[in-house]
Amino acid sequence: MNAEIRLTVDDREITVAAGTTILEAARQAGIQIPSLCYHPNLKPTASCGVCVVEIAGMPGLKRSCCTPAENGMRVTTNSKALRALRKTLVELVLSNHATECPTCAANGRCELQDLANAMGVDFNRFQLIVEDKPIDESSPSVHRDPKKCIACGRCVTVCSDIQSVWAIDMVNRGFGVNVNTFFQEGLGHSACVNCGQCTVFCPTGALRERSETDAVWDAILDPGKIVVVQEAPSIRVTLAEEFGMEMGTVTVGKMYAALKKIGFDYVFDTNFTADLTIMEEGTELIERVKSGGALPLITSCSPGWIKFMETYFPEFASRTSTCKSPQQMFGTMVKTYFAREKGLDPAKIVSVSIMPCTAKKFEARRPEMRDSGFPDVDHVLTTREFVRMIKEARIDFKNLPEEKADDLMGAYTGAATIFGATGGVMEAAIRSAYFLLAGKNLDNLDVKAVRGLEGIKEATLVIPAEGLGELNVKVAVAHGLGNARSLLDKVRQQIQETGKSEYAFIEIMACPGGCVGGGGQPYGSVIADRARRGEGLYREDSGMAKRQSHENPEVQRIYETFLQRPGSDVCHRLLHTCYFERSLLDGGCVKEATHKHSGHHG
Repeated sequence: MNAEIRLTVDDREITVAAGTTILEAARQAGIQIPSLCYHPNLKPTASCGVCVVEIAGMPGLKRSCCTPAENGMRVTTNSKALRALRKTLVELVLSNHATECPTCAANGRCELQDLANAMGVDFNRFQLIVEDKPIDESSPSVHRDPKKCIACGRCVTVCSDIQSVWAIDMVNRGFGVNVNTFFQEGLGHSACVNCGQCTVFCPTGALRERSETDAVWDAILDPGKIVVVQEAPSIRVTLAEEFGMEMGTVTVGKMYAALKKIGFDYVFDTNFTADLTIMEEGTELIERVKSGGALPLITSCSPGWIKFMETYFPEFASRTSTCKSPQQMFGTMVKTYFAREKGLDPAKIVSVSIMPCTAKKFEARRPEMRDSGFPDVDHVLTTREFVRMIKEARIDFKNLPEEKADDLMGAYTGAATIFGATGGVMEAAIRSAYFLLAGKNLDNLDVKAVRGLEGIKEATLVIPAEGLGELNVKVAVAHGLGNARSLLDKVRQQIQETGKSEYAFIEIMACPGGCVGGGGQPYGSVIADRARRGEGLYREDSGMAKRQSHENPEVQRIYETFLQRPGSDVCHRLLHTCYFERSLLDGGCVKEATHKHSGHHG
């Protein structure tokens, strides 16, 4: 247990654990020291200087975000000199920042904007010296505007320390310091995996998603188009906080109603294909367990993780599930199954997805994702884009009467809902895999060992498998690519030393917290917010009559009338995919195919 220290902040004596910074100590006591570059979930960069404080007996001012609190320390956070200095620092930042607030995607959620207002900056005493730097639109997922960058370093920290991707870094020194990619070639020609965590942590909107809202509006307003929409599980627990409701509130009925008001012709749910994914992935796992196939089997529904695997761990392609993600499965079924059932021309169907993830934009554009003869998904909107569309349509979301999704591809189980939280895919798979192996349901469907925000979670399950006796199945869950790297390094070493791994099944999500913390979620979220969103998903799951994917009646129907059975030839043709080795040095360009499922993609 950490020793405690006592210090005085603004004449208030407070007690904190040793090693706590002054900024953290003050905030624990309810004293808010202004800051800009600081983020509670990242190591401090101390780049902006806004959080400076006075410490009795020490010369000069100290940056509170990186200065440890000490026993007996007397700290002043608010004085005339400090107020003047902070205001000057903010004005200096603004002098080299493109102040395009009304047209900025971060308007109203910009930390620099909030700080300038709080500091009373009503005009800038310094000459505007914004250098005309070109916008980086090389990525299909992330839009980077260097003119809005304040060199706080948050994006660099999350990319390197949390995600272990190192796609961006600080270049140059002094006044010329800026964030850029290797050889300044752009995000689309870097090791970037499109996870978008940089956009969530960016305080100013210098990094945001590549918007597709105009294209979606054009499709909706085109009478010759049939526009079909799906929404990922985590969207239903994120919208509440954007419209004045309690964080973690499930707003699924209001979400459907808003989409219908916006003008989508058919409103379905990605949860439907989350259940379908479990049937395919669970079957794939069982086949490998029974036949002695390559284990562990690793989940494939996170496109940021998939590109990370293809770039850094291509030898794991043969151990990664060949299942498409729920987004892509849905898109394929829209252009085939839905079109057939409704007698529609698939060429007239526009498939739109609403995702918490910027990497889904990249995934939708992968050239192999068109097994229907058309792109599986035509447009991907992030949560942030969807919120902007709701506001643009002048919809009173909070007071909107609830509606239901359309039939055919709208039903889902609790297992699908928890896909949005780290460990959720694993728990959903366990529920159905247990049933498929044991011929009966789990006694307790709540597999709590794989829940929570610990970076890597493990569990061992005892499954009485028909014809195989009792199986001890060890599983692992990792969220955040840095944790994934640590887990895969361990698995790699086990395989090198013994020829096999201790794990049978692994879930990997690119984003910390899982999809509730995706790169397309609201700006400024912290880990605690992601936890509350996840709790909302588990609440919906616990209250549902059907909580296992194999119980979904619409999934049962699609197998009976179209897909035949899990793992059938038609399933492998439409619902499964292949992976490629990508070069780290030439912008992720495909070098060669490393894993193709037998019979798929020729």
